[in-house]
Amino acid sequence: MSNTDVEMQDLSRPSGSTQSPDALITALGIGQICAWGSLYYSFPLIAEAMMAELGWSKTDVYGAATIGLVIAGFLAYPVGVAVDKGHGRALMGGASLMAAVLLALWSQVDSLIGFYLLIAGIGGLQAAALYEPAFAVIARRVGAGRARAGITAITLWGGFASTVFIPLVQFLLDHWGWREALLVLALINGLVCAVAHFGFIRSEKDAVHFNQSHHESPLATDKQAVRAAFHTPVFWLLMLALTAYAGAFTAFTFHMYPLLLEGGLSTSNVVWAIATIGPAQVAGRVLISIFGSGTSMRRIGTFVVAVFPLVFIVLAIGPSSMWVITAACVVYGACNGIFTIVRGLVVPEMLSRRAYGAINGLLTFPSTLARAVAPLVAAWLWSRTMSYDVLVWSIAACAALLTLSFWLAAWASRVKLPHSP
Repeated sequence: MSNTDVEMQDLSRPSGSTQSPDALITALGIGQICAWGSLYYSFPLIAEAMMAELGWSKTDVYGAATIGLVIAGFLAYPVGVAVDKGHGRALMGGASLMAAVLLALWSQVDSLIGFYLLIAGIGGLQAAALYEPAFAVIARRVGAGRARAGITAITLWGGFASTVFIPLVQFLLDHWGWREALLVLALINGLVCAVAHFGFIRSEKDAVHFNQSHHESPLATDKQAVRAAFHTPVFWLLMLALTAYAGAFTAFTFHMYPLLLEGGLSTSNVVWAIATIGPAQVAGRVLISIFGSGTSMRRIGTFVVAVFPLVFIVLAIGPSSMWVITAACVVYGACNGIFTIVRGLVVPEMLSRRAYGAINGLLTFPSTLARAVAPLVAAWLWSRTMSYDVLVWSIAACAALLTLSFWLAAWASRVKLPHSP
């Protein structure tokens, strides 16, 4: 089957499917707000409260988070394969229930060993609860070639996770405590997320059942797609790009507060600058959904990745103006929001419209490892020089590597598209 045939097949509405995916998209979006908010954004706030009560060091606490993210990296591929096989409902719903159990157990923890075991489990569950499996569920429901609108909508929902949960968790910490806050987060996962996933992910309604030819084996064609991806330079260039992005993004996210303080800004100005990033992410995604609906992700990504090095170079120069730094944070936030959509759609556009979950899981495996080690590497760089200058230039270098590798991947995918089985 030619690429053109596959594209026409994916873009056509499945003849046997009449149900709109809007309810599924809304359910997954709500699930992403709660999953990101409870499993990711809440961690630094609860960690600080734990350290104050239990006397644990920052290295002890964040070392557990690193182990959890490493486990998530190793689980990314099998999770993607499971979603491709139609197990998204059990996977994401089960992850929500398990998250509820582990968060509740975390609220009772007093030993460091128990804490490490629980955070390792919660970190691993992120592989089955955050964007990648949700993207794969949508790609399976409507077909990878039609998944753009759904993936964009899910990222719009997810963009509000920090806006909703950071104030919520802080309120719970101020009025009750970190143990009670974790129990509330457990209830949210066990009720809201589990209901959203078990109630709305229905594999029998997936487009694969209507688009699959009778003589084709989905498992066989998925394996062919994965093998084909391994044999194209686009796959490896995209993997390099996404890994560089993950390293730069995570190092900056975990260290932006002290980094900007070191530049001479007041605490209130730093908080204001950082607070603009979240709304800018959502604004960037809205702009793309309105004005970029007819533009390929290849072209959008090519433009967006070029902005990241410029932002970090501006920060590395060390501007003293709060407005310049705020503008840099706004631009960074908008580009980061857009690139979340890009990385969710590069697989069907630049690699293959088969085996979305498996290929995306392989692509994101080293990215998750980079997210795990980047904060520790950044802290080590700072400890060696007692300054963030080297770190900011290192992040700028990672951003430049992202730009170069994505440009090469975009060029290679235009020159010769890989065959789609």
